[in-house]
Amino acid sequence: MSIIKTLSVGNGDMFYIKHGSDNFTIIDCNIIDDLQKQIVEEIINEKKGKTITRFISTHPDDDHIHGLKYLDEKIDILNFYCVENEAIKKELTDDFKHYCKLRDGEYHYYVYKNCERKWMNISGDNRGSSGINFLWPITSNKSYIDELGKAKRGESYNNISPILTYSLSGGITAMWMGDIENDFREKVKDEIDWVEVDVLFAPHHGRESGKVPSDVLEKINPKIVVIGEAPSEHLNYYNGYNTLTQNSTGNITFKNEQSKTEIYVENSNYKYDKSFLKNEGICDCELGVYIGTLILEGK
Repeated sequence: MSIIKTLSVGNGDMFYIKHGSDNFTIIDCNIIDDLQKQIVEEIINEKKGKTITRFISTHPDDDHIHGLKYLDEKIDILNFYCVENEAIKKELTDDFKHYCKLRDGEYHYYVYKNCERKWMNISGDNRGSSGINFLWPITSNKSYIDELGKAKRGESYNNISPILTYSLSGGITAMWMGDIENDFREKVKDEIDWVEVDVLFAPHHGRESGKVPSDVLEKINPKIVVIGEAPSEHLNYYNGYNTLTQNSTGNITFKNEQSKTEIYVENSNYKYDKSFLKNEGICDCELGVYIGTLILEGK
């Protein structure tokens, strides 16, 4: 059993995975100041008993690293995953300076397509794999190198985001793309070995600028698309696909077991379409408001 939680942190991203092994993974952070203590206390409580904790930073936009310094002070990040980059900014916030410290420090690990690392996707004698794999970047790709150049000049950072998946054996597969934008993805999509997923966390918080094109959606065939908390006028609602929109749900928790995933939301008044989920009559109030179970056929 594992838990994936996407936290309701406004116009930004923050996720964690409580693995079935003794791994714990955090993906990005946008720790809203008035929820700072609450969010970090939750992270500390949920990672208790886990020997390996990793932080995956998709890219250094403020809404993906806000609160990073505070989080590190509280949990001591010893495994910092990011793409190799030399991003700079004209305005140096404490969190960006801390990002650079972790990125360039002794505990970094630079990710790339098909990278392998013990306990990330390779099991050891006494510890299982976390089930995390990177589908992108190819660091020699010219379009990607151009984006690294933009980051080095302090122009833009979205398109240095990696693409990664988390899979539970016999259960869920979920995908993250950071803030990768349409135009860039169109240039590189044929170099990515797309896999089918059960849950897609829509890139760029669900914005139209990050909309995954139909030919890629056909390949990954998500059963649910989770749309973030960008302003509604900027969102693409992925017509034709089952969706959960965090502007309506608040926090979303996925409790993953073999062949099924129970889904819980923060908003007790959530009344949008749930017909794609099976109602198993479950009540696990610690996780939130149960809205149904995604049955993973063929797993």
